[in-house]
Amino acid sequence: MAATMIAFYKEPTDREKLEKHLFEVHFPLVRKLPGLVKMEVNRFSGKGAPYYLMVTLYFNNKDERKAALMNSPEGQAVTADTQSNVPADKIVVAFADTVDTE
Repeated sequence: MAATMIAFYKEPTDREKLEKHLFEVHFPLVRKLPGLVKMEVNRFSGKGAPYYLMVTLYFNNKDERKAALMNSPEGQAVTADTQSNVPADKIVVAFADTVDTE
């Protein structure tokens, strides 16, 4: 069963500054997570969107996701970078597991 982590970013005070940091520093750190299968970055458009950016990280299963995000030095670096550069009220993180509908 696939497992994901989804980060929803609310509109920042300085979009240019945040995106520069995300694309030049943060996302390269994320790509080093052990077991990461895929990363997607999506920008929302349209009036009334509650978030402006969504980042989805894909792992093969919950155990690999947990090992990468919670137990690896790379995961600790990603968390520290997030805490240092994104105000807590500007990000919502969710975890999801693929549900087989067959």
